[in-house]
Amino acid sequence: MTAQGGAPRARERVVLAKRHGARIVRTRVEVQEQTEVGDAMIRGLVRAQLGLALRLALLAAGLLSAVPLLLIAFPGLAEAEVLGIRLPWLVLGVLVYPVLLIVGKLYIGRAERNEQEFVDLADD
Repeated sequence: MTAQGGAPRARERVVLAKRHGARIVRTRVEVQEQTEVGDAMIRGLVRAQLGLALRLALLAAGLLSAVPLLLIAFPGLAEAEVLGIRLPWLVLGVLVYPVLLIVGKLYIGRAERNEQEFVDLADD
């Protein structure tokens, strides 16, 4: 084609939307509309969070159940005193809480990482 002056017009490329942006919107739509793909993504996140919770619960239960097992295995520990307090009471009354706090912090950090990976996957 030529312009009115006789010179050919330069070709112009028309772009309706960036491909990357449309892909992000589509993945989020999959999750929001609960399509099969979005449902599978959400089930994967829930499964990861459940697995994490179960593993850390088993860790905490294992650590806390070790106290009575040690007292059974070594009866002398049950009679030991620290600062006038018997060792089993000291362990159960004081040392249990830092263990639970550490397990809780581990859970929060890893659960947030799982959620961030889900968001990154949804944004891809």
